[in-house]
Amino acid sequence: MKKTIKDFDLNNKRVIIRVDFNVPIKDNKILDDNRIVMSLKTINYALDNDAKVILMSHLGRVKNEEDKEKNSLSIVAKRLSELLNKEVIFINNTNGVELENTINNLKAKDVLLMENTRFEDLDGKKESSNDNKLGKYWASLGDIFINDAFGTAHRSHASNVGIASNLPSGVGFLIEEELNSFQVLNNPNTPYAVILGGAKVSDKIGVINNLVKKCDYILIGGGMAYTFLKALGYNIGNSLFDSDSINFCKEMLDKYKNKIVLPVDSIVSKELGGDIELKDNDKFLNDDIGLDIGKKSIKLFKETLEKCNTVVWNGPLGYSEIDKYAAGTKEILKCLSERERIVIIGGGDTASAAINFGYKDKFTHISTGGGASLELLEGKKLPGIEVIDDK
Repeated sequence: MKKTIKDFDLNNKRVIIRVDFNVPIKDNKILDDNRIVMSLKTINYALDNDAKVILMSHLGRVKNEEDKEKNSLSIVAKRLSELLNKEVIFINNTNGVELENTINNLKAKDVLLMENTRFEDLDGKKESSNDNKLGKYWASLGDIFINDAFGTAHRSHASNVGIASNLPSGVGFLIEEELNSFQVLNNPNTPYAVILGGAKVSDKIGVINNLVKKCDYILIGGGMAYTFLKALGYNIGNSLFDSDSINFCKEMLDKYKNKIVLPVDSIVSKELGGDIELKDNDKFLNDDIGLDIGKKSIKLFKETLEKCNTVVWNGPLGYSEIDKYAAGTKEILKCLSERERIVIIGGGDTASAAINFGYKDKFTHISTGGGASLELLEGKKLPGIEVIDDK
């Protein structure tokens, strides 16, 4: 068990909290503040216990000077001030005298947000490569480190592993909830189903290898379904095809044909956004692109899931950002919400779909981290968690 924020005396301490404020921004407006809202429980706990709160986050990718302007956390500081109903001090630097002096002058219950940690990547990728000197410098700004950014827990960065290697450390409420939720999968209520979608089989090989022995069914949709169908000899037209994974698909189908559930029909178009047709697997033409599971597949998936008491889902079943290819994902979300059972939605696009289609509070857990949840499902250790002090 890892230490949590509740294991520390925070009174008058400088508490560095690594949060995930990597929110979508367009035209200088935050499109979705869910990640900011999810951080509030940990921040408020620190404030209620008289901490001096220092917040750190990345935002987007920073590869050149132009990226700095569009990826500044200043807009997040304003939104956080509104949500906390108190001033958030924003320092538009990640190092230097201004930052150090402001931190030294913080009072209990003050909140400071420093600039995007990835600004440090412009000087030799110091953040992303977990530069030892940078990790020690950031750690010197605080007394206690709390990691509450599950979305980057699978990365070894200076702002998580680097700081935690140099300070007493624990996790916040968000990461604690993530870890507890995925822990349920170690002893699931059976029957147990895994739904996998998304583009490429290669992205999910680790998950399939780890879970196929533990679960009763693996339902496969999204672009990755067409590599499995190709492995069975179907003409998949111009659908997504992961040639490097074809032998893996054949091996899985040979070994686990009673567990793997594939689509039997698809919504197809000649081009993305084009007119749609519903076609069985054996009716594809050479220029057809499969972009969602079809009605028969939805029925088959529902019949399989009706038997299951634990379901974990990673990856949409179609190109669900476009409404005409979203029916499969929507119908299965609806099916899973209709009775009590354990349902864990692995983050990323699946979490976005669940929230956007109105299922935010309908499931056991919706993860905040796509890559991190995927690696947990693969059975991997997360560097940002492993480095945290044990109880």
